[in-house]
Amino acid sequence: MNTLLLGLKPGALSDEQLDRVRAAAPNMRVLVTLDLDQIEAILDQIEIAAGSFPRHLLPQARNLRWFQDWSAGTDWLLRYPEAVDLDFVLTNTSGVHPNPVTEHVLAFLLAFGRDFHRAMRAQVRREWIPQDQHENLFELEGKTMLLIGVGAIGRRTAELAVALGMRVLGVRRDPTIAVPGVEAMVGPGQLLDLLPQADFVVSILPLTRETRGMIGQRELRAMKPTAYLVNVGRGGTIDQRALVQALREGWIAGAGLDVFETEPLPEDSPLWAMVNVIVTSHYAGVTPRYHDQAIEIFLDNLHRYHAGEPLRNVVDKRLGY
Repeated sequence: MNTLLLGLKPGALSDEQLDRVRAAAPNMRVLVTLDLDQIEAILDQIEIAAGSFPRHLLPQARNLRWFQDWSAGTDWLLRYPEAVDLDFVLTNTSGVHPNPVTEHVLAFLLAFGRDFHRAMRAQVRREWIPQDQHENLFELEGKTMLLIGVGAIGRRTAELAVALGMRVLGVRRDPTIAVPGVEAMVGPGQLLDLLPQADFVVSILPLTRETRGMIGQRELRAMKPTAYLVNVGRGGTIDQRALVQALREGWIAGAGLDVFETEPLPEDSPLWAMVNVIVTSHYAGVTPRYHDQAIEIFLDNLHRYHAGEPLRNVVDKRLGY
């Protein structure tokens, strides 16, 4: 009997959710474990895997036909390129993240707009900042947001930005795909044309060979000195050394960063102490409803798999997304 492996922590799914998985795969053994020894012992029996899977074991999982990654980002393919040519379909949980990530983006912008980044530091010091010293306050209405990477998250971010009275521009690999609320969509080759117009540059890029270091010194110098950079995609898409220089020398006004080239962000990184930077620890996509939403995507795909229908959220392993 072939196995359906759920690589999740015990208790991540309810008994009712596990029963739904078993009912959708009646002729398969369903195993919930993250234990490496257990997984190695049944590698040849695993036909479907969902959640987490030891990447280094993928070449040995000879009967694996489908892996449902429990995250949206699949940049681990850059570290395990041998997986690209393996005979399994890779899907992700795209669709879970638009609300929490969009709210994280807006939290960064509102924090800068209302000077919360300074106020919270002052609170720790029990220091009162006089009203006339909040000279850099701004409102979001009338500002221009440039979204780099306009997928499901970008679509939701554009929707709320427009609702707040903002103008939205976009950059995506295929600019012919229109997104409601995005006034102008261009390809990556025209990024430099749009950067000088933006008050907020929001990167939601996956990390691929094409996007690594996509925002570097040239792009940062093209931004307004009053503009803010937000990164909720992947840290490796921005040249972090150039970003530190840009923040120190005033090429841009500030940055809201949830992702970094090295994670956890090293203690000696200058980003920690910069007053014009807000650091969060790669949790923009976290939501208490994560597993509930991810399991619905998986169950839908599980029904499709057994019916021989196309799966949702198929990742092009060569492109990395």
